[in-house]
Amino acid sequence: MASRHIGSGIDDFLEEEGVRDAFQARAVKEVIAWQLAQAMKERNLSKRQLAVLMKTSRTQIDRVLDPENGNVTIETLQRAADFVGRKVEVQLVTR
Repeated sequence: MASRHIGSGIDDFLEEEGVRDAFQARAVKEVIAWQLAQAMKERNLSKRQLAVLMKTSRTQIDRVLDPENGNVTIETLQRAADFVGRKVEVQLVTR
């Protein structure tokens, strides 16, 4: 029995399964969380120290760095990025 997915790309498969947008959003959050964590390491900045700088809680920083937590605003990501010497860029691209 041949698979209907042979020769198709991962985006096609995820679209057919109805989960492409959710997977894409999670992948973006994972990359941003990883990049923030790396920038924190480069600056020897702990979660507690970042929380103090941002005038927020350590729990909020945990949410920012948790790739599974999608309930973080772009504003919060931008603020965190600013404190580690980075910036967040968001753009719309053609599919």
